[in-house]
Amino acid sequence: MERRKRRTVTENGDAGDGPGEDLVLATLIGNGEDLGPLVRHAFEMGRPEGLLHQLKHVVKKKEAEIEEICKTHYEDFIVAVDELRGVLVDAEELKSELQSDNFKLQQVGSSILVNLEELFESFSIKQNVIEAIKMSKYCIQVLELCVKCNNHISNGQFYPALKTVDLLEKNYLQNIPAQALKKVVEMRIPVIKCHVENKVRGQVNEWLVQLRSSAKTIGQTVISHAALVRQKDEEMLERQKKAEENNSGLEDQIYSLEVEEADNSVVKFDLTPLYRACHIHDCLGLREQFREYYYKNRLLQLNSDLELSSAQAFVDSHQTYLAQIVGYFMVEDRVLRTAGGLLVLDQVETMWETASAKISSVLEKQFSIMRSATHFLLVKDYVTLMVSTLRQYGYEVGPLLEVLDGSCVKYHGVLLGESRKQMLDLIANESYDQMVIKKQTDYANNVLAFNLQSTDSMPAFPYVAPFSSMVPETCRIVRSYIKSSVDYLSYGINGNLFDAARKYLDKFLINALNETLVKTIHSGNISVSQAMQIAANIAALERACDFFLRHVAHLCEVQARALKPQASLAAKVVLKISRDEAYHVLLNLVGSKIDEYMALMEKINWTLDEIKQNGNDYVNEVIYYLDSLMSTSQQMLPSDAMYKVGTEALEQISNSIVAAFLSDSVKRFNESAVMSINNDVKMLEAFADERFHASGLSEIYNDGSFRGCLVEARQLLNLLLSSQPENFMNPVIREKNYYALDYKKVSLICEKFRDTPDGIFGTLSSKNTKTTTRKRSMDTLKKRLKDFS
Repeated sequence: MERRKRRTVTENGDAGDGPGEDLVLATLIGNGEDLGPLVRHAFEMGRPEGLLHQLKHVVKKKEAEIEEICKTHYEDFIVAVDELRGVLVDAEELKSELQSDNFKLQQVGSSILVNLEELFESFSIKQNVIEAIKMSKYCIQVLELCVKCNNHISNGQFYPALKTVDLLEKNYLQNIPAQALKKVVEMRIPVIKCHVENKVRGQVNEWLVQLRSSAKTIGQTVISHAALVRQKDEEMLERQKKAEENNSGLEDQIYSLEVEEADNSVVKFDLTPLYRACHIHDCLGLREQFREYYYKNRLLQLNSDLELSSAQAFVDSHQTYLAQIVGYFMVEDRVLRTAGGLLVLDQVETMWETASAKISSVLEKQFSIMRSATHFLLVKDYVTLMVSTLRQYGYEVGPLLEVLDGSCVKYHGVLLGESRKQMLDLIANESYDQMVIKKQTDYANNVLAFNLQSTDSMPAFPYVAPFSSMVPETCRIVRSYIKSSVDYLSYGINGNLFDAARKYLDKFLINALNETLVKTIHSGNISVSQAMQIAANIAALERACDFFLRHVAHLCEVQARALKPQASLAAKVVLKISRDEAYHVLLNLVGSKIDEYMALMEKINWTLDEIKQNGNDYVNEVIYYLDSLMSTSQQMLPSDAMYKVGTEALEQISNSIVAAFLSDSVKRFNESAVMSINNDVKMLEAFADERFHASGLSEIYNDGSFRGCLVEARQLLNLLLSSQPENFMNPVIREKNYYALDYKKVSLICEKFRDTPDGIFGTLSSKNTKTTTRKRSMDTLKKRLKDFS
């Protein structure tokens, strides 16, 4: 706006003296604005005179204003100057008076000032002396603390020494007046702390060495305690089982369970040096460094402990090796719980994972090269005690149990091999004689102990058992195998101990015991009596299977009455099959022996002139053998087996008699020979009847008999001696009297039958009518048989 006005004034105004222009110029000057543009414009317009005139006019106007103002204030100024002159006069007078008074004061106070200066000097000396005394006392206190600290260090009292150093550092050091002493103290404090730290760590190192040497004892102590606790638990469970067995008829039972709390006092070791070191490092402010130092050194010790020495066999050193590690972690557990955070849980778990992995690796390697079941069991028992101990302290022992569980197959393979060797040695030395028991105690130990008795009543002594001494010895081997198997399976991760033990027992009975028996059966070098004894022994072992299963249940703490029907042994069925194989071999051997005796029929004279009333030689041998065979069978074999042996033997004899008639070596036979053989068969039938009734088989097999096994030979002889043999062709009569005979066999045999001797006088010999009739009937039968064939 002002610029616009200024431009307007400049453009429209000339260099005139108009009051408006003066006012504008005065306004610009009053506002302190720059007049340069206005002056430049005036010169540019070529009219500077007018501007100059206006400026002069403004100057005159301002001068008039100044003059007016001066006139207004001049009188007041004159008055003020006069008053100022009066004041100056008064001031001069006052100055003179002050100088006079000062001179007088200086004269009076000069002596006093001298005394005052002396007084100030004395006071300063006094203050210096007081300060010196104070400083000396302070330094004496510092020196006394230094001496006290040195004495503590000399006596190994590091904590009081550090407390003294801390006191010096916090309360005295900054206020020590003597700079030399202060400098010495400042220099010695770090040295003292370093010295204390080194000394304490040296003590910790010594303690770590001692601790490592005592870790084995610590581990052995806690493991022994765990073994004692396990033994007490087993004894308590055994008493409980006996109580259950004695009171099995009662429904309500009350048992007292003894609970033994974990006794930490069993593990005794001194951690005082470690606590002291922790406290001292806390005072030094080096807690974290000491934590790392302790953890690093203990980890080095652990790695050293985990290294297995090759100077000694593992089975001899495993207890020391494992006890050392257990002792190590007993210490670490105590440190974790009581050392105020020196160790944290993650560190302990890391150390245990390292140890667990190493131990698992060592066990797997050692188990893989072990060849003794006893060594397996020794190591396994100690490992389970170790596991039981460490589990109580919260360590994860699953990997170790997995190693034990994984070794079960290898262990049972070794155990089975050892037991198989025992079985082979036992059978190799087997006498195959029935066991004779003379005393009741022997009966209890060898029969009742293994459920081998066939009756609940006590027999008369001496008692001849149906089995040989091999059976109770085998039962002892099996019982020992069961005990070893359950011992190894116990305290593992196997959820069902009974099922696992039963599985391995089945495997042993089938793969070791049964295979050994089967190989013996099929060896081809056993006799009839041996085969019979083996069959009797297998039958006894079948009965013992129930005892084996109950023994497994007993060791696995399973009540016998709680066993399910399906919890039986597959080996029992396998043994039954093997027993049947033994019977089959027995029957083959009996058949071979009978064949030997029946081969004597080849020496028979088939064209006798006289009838042998006392039988042929072969039949006496056969009957004697059968008598011995049946007597032995009655003592050894069950009724069904004895019946089978008797029937098979007699049937074979019957078949052999028929076969003798069919033999190519027999070209012909006469009536005397037939009647002699008839007498033989009668003797066999008498023996069969007597033995069938004497053995008690008649009470069991009401519809059977030994005599019936000779039916083919009997019917053949009856036919040959019949007065009307042609009746054989009568279906009714044949079905009734000759049902066991075969047409072809009868035809061949009849062709050989000649009841009259050939000779020059054969036709002249006298014959009675009966003989002639039988001959005609026989001829008719021969003819009809030829026609039939």
